[in-house]
Amino acid sequence: MRAIQTIKNIWKIEDLRNRIVITLLFIVVYRFLSVITLPGIDPTSLTALQKQSAGGLIALLDMFSGGAFSHASIVALGIMPYISASIVIQLLAIAVPYFQKLQREGESGRRKINQYTRYLTLVILFFQAPAYLINLNIQMKHSGFALPSGFWFSASSTVILTAGSMFVLWLGERITDKGIGNGISFIIMVGIIARLPHALFQEFVSRISESTGGLVMFIIEILFLLAVIAGAILLVQGTRRVPVQYAKQMVGNKQYGGARQYIPLKVNAANVMPIIFAQAIMFIPVSFIGLGSAEQDNFFVRLVAPLTDHRSFGYCVTFSILIILFTYFYTAITINPKQMAEDLKRNNGFIPGIKPGKKTVEYIDEIMSRITLPGSLFLAAVAILPAFASLLGIKDEFSQFFGGTSLLILVGVVLDTLQQVESHLLMRHYDGLLKSGRIKGRSGQLY
Repeated sequence: MRAIQTIKNIWKIEDLRNRIVITLLFIVVYRFLSVITLPGIDPTSLTALQKQSAGGLIALLDMFSGGAFSHASIVALGIMPYISASIVIQLLAIAVPYFQKLQREGESGRRKINQYTRYLTLVILFFQAPAYLINLNIQMKHSGFALPSGFWFSASSTVILTAGSMFVLWLGERITDKGIGNGISFIIMVGIIARLPHALFQEFVSRISESTGGLVMFIIEILFLLAVIAGAILLVQGTRRVPVQYAKQMVGNKQYGGARQYIPLKVNAANVMPIIFAQAIMFIPVSFIGLGSAEQDNFFVRLVAPLTDHRSFGYCVTFSILIILFTYFYTAITINPKQMAEDLKRNNGFIPGIKPGKKTVEYIDEIMSRITLPGSLFLAAVAILPAFASLLGIKDEFSQFFGGTSLLILVGVVLDTLQQVESHLLMRHYDGLLKSGRIKGRSGQLY
């Protein structure tokens, strides 16, 4: 079979084989750490914490950590503080001239930005770790237990949680350097996949044991999930190709240029960033409604309460609108039509039928606006699919795999990893993973 032959070809390439083995070893280390509970905590006292992390934002955070959050692990905070720091640094690179200058300095600037990102990650961790311990203490009291008292326990646990998260970051960087794929994204993907077997088994048992459709309904759910995954792949890979003609140039006796090429413009240039920003906005009402009692019958509580339920109509509509707006915003700050037009002019290129300069800028901007609209609509649809899955009777833990950030991360990381494996195979003159065509990563380019 072709699949078996491809695996044999992968194993024949020593560098690729070593990278895969190293990646697997680092993942085993990470999964081992995720089940080690903080010193001084009885694992049997975490039932309330695990119940809290069964739904809402906490469930998504627990999914990204592979269950480490709900088990009070030494790596409970996972990689998310680094992701938050990276987002802040990206925003600073847009608004602060100093960070803009660093971006233009090449490799040295990138190292400096990475250094600032790590410092900011430490600052975030020293705030998040005590907050996690406070929440842990509250949840343990609900189960009839309590955290060990005293400053020493709080200080040592804060240091352990901070060190654990930074060690996970180190593992991710080592996977990027020595392994296969993007290490940070790979760790998040492993955390998500780790929850899939349990969620799938729970859904299967629920359908078989209850009068909710039985095995037929479970098969329909799996087919629908596969259809959603296929749609997410199209969203990640979708591009609009803009033809570019390069003028002929004579250098000595040789002629250069004259060939027609294409600029690949992504349908979803913002990737999952709009969902991340929109989710941050949607959790603000939860903070406001917590200022008062939910039992109070007042206009503010009745107005805001629907926005705290991810399955409500108001939440889905508001969330979708925010995603569409953030998609246009993030696309506008990541895609610069003026810079693209200047690069074309500098290389003696032009778009057939369009004048160079301002007209080219307007044309590229118009094309981006047109292709961003369907991309943003589909991104919003994928983001709210877990809500529809829950309303259709699918358990909350399994419904998270029907869309949202988790599904897009899974699809993107898998495609990027397969693309790297494909590149290694083709570079050594072996057949690729696919019989025809090439795998496209999230960059939208063919490899």
